[in-house]
Amino acid sequence: MSEKKIMEPAPDHPITIEPNADRVVVTVAGKIVADTQRALTLREAEYEPVAYVPLEDVDRSLLEPTDHSSYCPFKGDANYYSVPAGGERSANAVWEYRSPYPAVDEIAGHVAFYPDRVDSIATDDQPSAAGSR
Repeated sequence: MSEKKIMEPAPDHPITIEPNADRVVVTVAGKIVADTQRALTLREAEYEPVAYVPLEDVDRSLLEPTDHSSYCPFKGDANYYSVPAGGERSANAVWEYRSPYPAVDEIAGHVAFYPDRVDSIATDDQPSAAGSR
């Protein structure tokens, strides 16, 4: 098996991480899965910004670990969770980089949500942000 390629953010593929000033609330099937004022916003190249929520601010009783995984050469190995309350739509809706690469180590202990697999990811400035983040 070949070694995984590890890449560093660069001018042609920038990655920035900054505190999100907004309260972020994630809901699935009428349940609040996450509610935080301590989210981080990761901006990567041309991708949409992603809110990373501290695990302490997630109702982990609503999550179920899965065997699904993925790899990003800039961030590392991602592990996934489903939100059973959301049914099949919410399978593998949440991801976490448990041991992110040093360039993005601030996201350790945080999870992110696919907007199309949860009911909403609302912020103070976008109270109904489902599917738009």
